[in-house]
Amino acid sequence: MSTRIAIAGGNGRMGRTLTELIQASDELSLAAITLAPSEVVPVPAPVTIELYTHDIAAALANADVLVDFTTPETSVMHAKACVEAGVSWVVGTTGLDAVQQAAVEAAAKHIAICQSANFSTGVNLMLRLVELATRASEDDTDLEVIEAHHRHKVDAPSGTALAIGKAMAAGRAVALDDHAIMSREGITGARPQGGIGFATIRGGDIVGDHTALFASEGERLEITHRAGTRLAFARGACRAASWLTGQPAGLYDMQDVLQLRD
Repeated sequence: MSTRIAIAGGNGRMGRTLTELIQASDELSLAAITLAPSEVVPVPAPVTIELYTHDIAAALANADVLVDFTTPETSVMHAKACVEAGVSWVVGTTGLDAVQQAAVEAAAKHIAICQSANFSTGVNLMLRLVELATRASEDDTDLEVIEAHHRHKVDAPSGTALAIGKAMAAGRAVALDDHAIMSREGITGARPQGGIGFATIRGGDIVGDHTALFASEGERLEITHRAGTRLAFARGACRAASWLTGQPAGLYDMQDVLQLRD
């Protein structure tokens, strides 16, 4: 029996990619596609127009999993709707503040949720490698995260960049919030030891480039992931959706889906 997927934000970049991927799958089926209140069904529509709706409750009525790449405000509304419908939830929305994240965590007490800053298999392997590399590096190794995205991305640093920073912090058994260096301007003085720096680039149609830099005296190590299309993210989200259907209530991520935990 196929996993029935509802897509939130079907007119978005990820929504369109997910629609194409699910249509071509033998293991997944499309239950519904939600649109924002101001949006209309695209012409020509990639699927039958009956699948489109502005009503999240209607979208979840025949779904097993909601796949959500929307906005923080919209995702918070989806948290309540998924709990009420008893539908599992794949959350790819980034930029959530503490209150919005708390809503996701509260929903996880009732339904199975897979939340990840990036659903690409390659990125999640990178996160594991970054943590291991940080753990093995000398204390005076300088850690930097460099990320680049298209001109339309609205949050910075990217959720994936922050996930890389958290992997570095985990490797050193510290909290990222206590060591993150988010900006540099003017006379900043020497680099503080133990800092985790972030550099952000926005331009063109860059899908997503991320580099973890380990810089010490005499050598540098760089671990880089480059996404050429959004297909890798969509594949990972669909893999997470299939995996979630057999899981109890709780908050999971792609490290769980890929069995990369220690």
